[in-house]
Amino acid sequence: MRPLRVRRYLITGLLTFVPLWVTWLVFKFVFGLLAGLGAPLATVLRRALGLAAPDAAAALDHGWALAILALAVTLLGLYLLGWLASRMIGRRLLDAFDGLLARIPLVQTIYGGTKKLMAVLQNKPGGMQRVVLVDFPRRGLKAVGFVTRTLVEEGSGRELAAVYIPTTPNPTGGYLELVPVEELTPTDWTMDQAMAFIISGGAVAPEALPAAPRGEN
Repeated sequence: MRPLRVRRYLITGLLTFVPLWVTWLVFKFVFGLLAGLGAPLATVLRRALGLAAPDAAAALDHGWALAILALAVTLLGLYLLGWLASRMIGRRLLDAFDGLLARIPLVQTIYGGTKKLMAVLQNKPGGMQRVVLVDFPRRGLKAVGFVTRTLVEEGSGRELAAVYIPTTPNPTGGYLELVPVEELTPTDWTMDQAMAFIISGGAVAPEALPAAPRGEN
């Protein structure tokens, strides 16, 4: 009985640890990303604080303290950017900034493409569900994807959907597939439900799974 009990405890411990580990990995990735963005300004602030209050600046010599300051700087910057973008003068400034970037070919390709992706993900495409299931990486296997736009194939007139398929547990990487619209399996999932499903590795999911399109084997 003891070996069975030890094995049961080990499995229970593993199942308890994995969600904590995945949560920590996602949190560490997001924290590191945001802290990295604010690190240069946080360093400048720490040096300026050292001139006025050396003792307070010394407390920031610890790596974790400076990282928290960098995170706070980034969050404050994002808040101010959102506030500015919601004002008329802010939108004009952003439009002028977009016009400036449009003159730089490579930068405009990356910046413009990313901005359009963020914009289309906020709104449902006309006549089509945003979250769909597609056959990936082969027929018979289903993956969750996000429809970004639809196109018409020249000659045949067939309608194709551009579908972004994110990876698990980090959805910032993924694949782009052009899929015939009739081969998509539409869902009534929201973006939040789909992202929770992807990040959790399928552990967090709606109760019902959409049926495959009619005529599919």
